[in-house]
Amino acid sequence: MSTTLQNQKQLFGHPVGLYVLFFTEMWERFSYYGMRAILVLYLVAQSTGDNAGLGWSNGEALALYGWYTMLVYVASIPGGWIADKFLGQKKSVLYGGILLVAGHSILAVEQMWAFYSGLGLIIAGVGMLKPNISTMVGGLYKQGDIRRDKGFTIFYIGINIGAFLSSLIVGYVGEVHGWHYGFGLAGIGMALGLIQYLVGQKHLKHVGNYSGTSENIEEKEAMKRPLTKIEKDRVVVLFISFLLVIVFWGAFEQAGGLMNIYASEKTDRMFMGWEVPASWFQSLNAMFIILLGTSVAAYWANRKLKGKVSTSLFKMIIGLIIMGTGFFFMTAAAAEFNSDGASAMYWLVLAYLFHTVGELCISPVALSYITKLAPLKYASLMMGVYFAMTGFGNKLAGLLGEASESLGEYTIFTGIAIFCVAFGFLVMLFRKKLEKLTHGAEDNERKMDTMEQEPYELADPKINE
Repeated sequence: MSTTLQNQKQLFGHPVGLYVLFFTEMWERFSYYGMRAILVLYLVAQSTGDNAGLGWSNGEALALYGWYTMLVYVASIPGGWIADKFLGQKKSVLYGGILLVAGHSILAVEQMWAFYSGLGLIIAGVGMLKPNISTMVGGLYKQGDIRRDKGFTIFYIGINIGAFLSSLIVGYVGEVHGWHYGFGLAGIGMALGLIQYLVGQKHLKHVGNYSGTSENIEEKEAMKRPLTKIEKDRVVVLFISFLLVIVFWGAFEQAGGLMNIYASEKTDRMFMGWEVPASWFQSLNAMFIILLGTSVAAYWANRKLKGKVSTSLFKMIIGLIIMGTGFFFMTAAAAEFNSDGASAMYWLVLAYLFHTVGELCISPVALSYITKLAPLKYASLMMGVYFAMTGFGNKLAGLLGEASESLGEYTIFTGIAIFCVAFGFLVMLFRKKLEKLTHGAEDNERKMDTMEQEPYELADPKINE
């Protein structure tokens, strides 16, 4: 990097650049989750009437949903590679934002060519933006700075403020006033995020720049030399941790698919004589993250300062187990529907609560973990691989949702719960052996004085084992 981190302006104990990225991602997620909240509902809505959809079957809609959400995140691999090799993260985020504005805007056109073209542009835009903005967050902190995990949690809260607002606003507009008005509103949100990102560039001068033009000699050398043994070991640990990511998102992403349809078709949504829109349940996860995000992050930070087990891998395993446990509430909901013909809303609320706590233990932690272990030359690419694994999890979620048509929701929900909990405990058995391969990447995390900040490195370029 061309400048050091020690002169960064601080706000609430974190670099101001964090909040620039916070609001950029908030609006990007507003657009993405707003569209996601109504996508499946639009596909399955009757093709005639005042607010006509496409009239697809549940299976067809969930199949498209699975492919779309997979490709959105798999596109992060070429997006990360382009940033590492050609553009740097900062420009890649800019171009990704432009593609997203175009994609969401085109979806507002009521034509099938516009529908598929819009989805394609969104896939490309998320691929350019998503891995690179997350890598930039890591670049705001020096290696060993205990604030990094908290910083990613703050960033993650931004994601979910956008998701919370979009589920309510875009969901309501889409369901009540017209699906394409909802899609267009998502595009306006992304445009606001892009403007905010451009205005805040002065706080991001030291992060996200293309390393090929860096004036830092060590950084240039790190880009050219082959990986060391320690770096290779850390990459191995990352890839193994990505298995947790696939399982987690394969279960969690039932929210936008099967659980979304379940809320619409099989849940008693009457509240004081008013029917709650099905898409509003998508906001519960985001609301819980906003309410609980800093508390969960503080809990893990305090555990670390007390010397208790609080490694990233441990947090991720615990997160998977907690999230899996939440599906037992959906098992109860399915059982109630089978006996009474409808299930209560509180089952969904409880499920989303457990899913949220699990997400807070795995998702922002995984983002931070990558910036601790990934070699500098593959920083954005490894973040892209992480999001690709998220994409594979989304595809798995779609397949499980499709299977519910033949197996039933009770079987799918129960099977997901049991598998997630069992898989979490299985990985826990190998946790200590895996953590040895990180070669102490998290051993020296501590509170750091702002004046101590030095150039941030993803992996120590001086190590030559």
